[in-house]
Amino acid sequence: RAGGAAWLGTATLAEALALRAAGIGGRVMAWLSAPGERWADAVAADIDVSASAPWAVAEIAAAARETGRTARVHLKADTGLGRSGSPLAEWPTLVDDALKAQAEGLVEVVGLWSHLACADEPGHPVNAQQLAAFRDAVALAESRGVRPEVRHLANSAATLTLRDAHFDLVRPGLATYGLSPVPQQAAPGDVGLRPAMSVRARLALVKRVPAGHGVSYGHLYVTDRESTLGLVPLGYADGVPRHASGGSAGPGAPVLIAGVTRRIAGRVCMDQFVVDLRDDDVRAGDEVVLFGDAAAGEPTAQDWADAAGTISYEIVTRFAPRLPRVYLNAEL
Repeated sequence: RAGGAAWLGTATLAEALALRAAGIGGRVMAWLSAPGERWADAVAADIDVSASAPWAVAEIAAAARETGRTARVHLKADTGLGRSGSPLAEWPTLVDDALKAQAEGLVEVVGLWSHLACADEPGHPVNAQQLAAFRDAVALAESRGVRPEVRHLANSAATLTLRDAHFDLVRPGLATYGLSPVPQQAAPGDVGLRPAMSVRARLALVKRVPAGHGVSYGHLYVTDRESTLGLVPLGYADGVPRHASGGSAGPGAPVLIAGVTRRIAGRVCMDQFVVDLRDDDVRAGDEVVLFGDAAAGEPTAQDWADAAGTISYEIVTRFAPRLPRVYLNAEL
């Protein structure tokens, strides 16, 4: 908000309600809901909601009757992603149902939206096809009487690479972490982004072991010489991917310890993983940077994604609530 965001978006209503409970005002939209959702709570909290099917319009309208307030609704069209959103063949029915509820004073159709399937591939022909389909869906809705406050389509990748998809607002997700949604085309710094999140721990134990010593479950990693092992007290229960294991399972994700980048040795466990420190002078309590800012010489979330065979989106979103958060520059 302090940075200028006029809207906030969440996936679930529970997340949006948590923002309201924390005192966050202004426009907040939540879009991922199933039948029987807490619609009345959302309407009472002035949270924008989304409808992809007539049942959603009906339930939102019922919540509006219950609360005595008009619900703010965004209608979502499936323009080719094949995920949520109304099939285009059923779009006229969804629009008409919403306009009927609007005529009764129960809802206000304030948004028309969709989501892109291949925006992280800027030249992919599906982008142009979806853009055209979205324009057609908007035109149909407006021809029937919808007067949207906002039309929106662009995710992080389209925000950075597809200006024609910007419309009235954009929905950056990964980019708000300061990570590139198109890592094959541009690093974060190339598009004006700097990572906002780092994950850090402290070594819980440091010990010498002989050559040929197996490390962690299954002995995927075996020391090739007398060496120092360091124990990091984070594991997959905290969000460290098990696929980031090192040894015969793969290269292992990188970590920074005492100014040196090393890789996970052996299997990532529920609560811990091991790093081979060789002969370096490292002690229990020394800081371990799992990932952070490349400009500071730290491994990145993209480095972790590459090591684990996934995407940086998964890396930054998977860290569990039990891992303490420290908010820097919170006074902003």
